[in-house]
Amino acid sequence: MLSRVANNLIWMNRYMARGNGILALLKVNFYANQDSPELFSWTPVIKNFASSETEFHTEDTIECIDYMIFETSNDNSIINIVTRARENARSVQEHISRESWLCINNYYLFLTNNNLRQRLKEEDPIRLLEELLGHHLMFYGTNDIMQERGPAYYFMNVGRYLERVILISDFTTLKLKEISEATDDLEKGLYWRNLLLVVGGYQKYLKTYKSSFNEDQIIDLIFRDKLFPRSVYYCINKLNRHITELIEEGELGNNNLQFLLGKLESSIKYTTIENIKDQGLQNFVDGIKQDIGDISENINSVYYTPIN
Repeated sequence: MLSRVANNLIWMNRYMARGNGILALLKVNFYANQDSPELFSWTPVIKNFASSETEFHTEDTIECIDYMIFETSNDNSIINIVTRARENARSVQEHISRESWLCINNYYLFLTNNNLRQRLKEEDPIRLLEELLGHHLMFYGTNDIMQERGPAYYFMNVGRYLERVILISDFTTLKLKEISEATDDLEKGLYWRNLLLVVGGYQKYLKTYKSSFNEDQIIDLIFRDKLFPRSVYYCINKLNRHITELIEEGELGNNNLQFLLGKLESSIKYTTIENIKDQGLQNFVDGIKQDIGDISENINSVYYTPIN
């Protein structure tokens, strides 16, 4: 497969995963901000997930959501992310299912509807956030059902799981900073609960542990659980499998990739909560981010140019 095609497939799914994660964060923070604005402000969200050069400062909920969804000057706004995903998808239409292309194109057309921005100001913001998240779920479901298993499918999933690990790491870093500033265990519990909601692990946690929010159990679920689809271990395992398929089919040079992935997967699989706490959770997360950055750079050395 041509490097340009592989690159576009990877970045198409990276952008869609990024958009899904940011929307989940906006939704969870909206609810939390309504209940406890002193604990869950919008400033950390804007600072960490908008453009690094942003000068946007406000605690007005609607203005913040509008900025994160519609503002074209914000490089990480949903409209910019989906536009890039669409451009990547358009250039590889012959490699993806027609239904997958329609999902992204329809999402783009929905986002650029002239009335949508006004709706945000006039209606409950949750309704709009749910509709946008629905487009991502439709895209993921369509890919799983309609996309033939082969190099295109594997490259798409490489993008999805790379971005998902990065997002989980970034969300955890954000919450750890807030937890470090918490004044009591109740506040810390609220931040841990918020992290579970953002990564989609709240229900899984309640079903598995049936307890209040225990730090060790939350770390175990988010980073080490083998069956939770949004745990770091699960994502690394999937990433390893898809890259192995690509290497075996001659679509991707090994170039130390399998070693890096195997090393990261093993370090998460065989570590313990005690080991993580000894080194510090933030150091553990930083190590994962460094390793996943090395893996991404390794892939980018061959497939390297995202469409902006």
